[in-house]
Amino acid sequence: MSEKTRYSDSELEFFREIILNKLGKAREEFLYYQEQLMNDNNSGADTSSEYLTLEDGSASSEREKLSQIAGRQKKFIDHLENALIRIQNKTYGVCRETGKLIPKERLIAVPHATLSVEAKNSKNRG
Repeated sequence: MSEKTRYSDSELEFFREIILNKLGKAREEFLYYQEQLMNDNNSGADTSSEYLTLEDGSASSEREKLSQIAGRQKKFIDHLENALIRIQNKTYGVCRETGKLIPKERLIAVPHATLSVEAKNSKNRG
């Protein structure tokens, strides 16, 4: 009996549903972070120069954090969208290093994974 080289169409559909679900949530979060970044944060607080300086620094730091979070979220969305392309191409779930199937448990936990745990560990060591 030969080893499976790809997931079946029904298995790919199962993973597609997981990815679409995560993608919807990720896009909602990304939009939320974008809205927060665009928000002027006009809170009507004390306008003395001492307070403005402190608030400017705090607001700048907060915007920086939101920008980083939004950037990570955008990257996650890109990875999920690429996983959908791999499903369409029927290459989803195949380790790009070993060519073997990535276990279902890993793909359920990390649906955009392109490496098996073994390949990822050896890559991290090397």
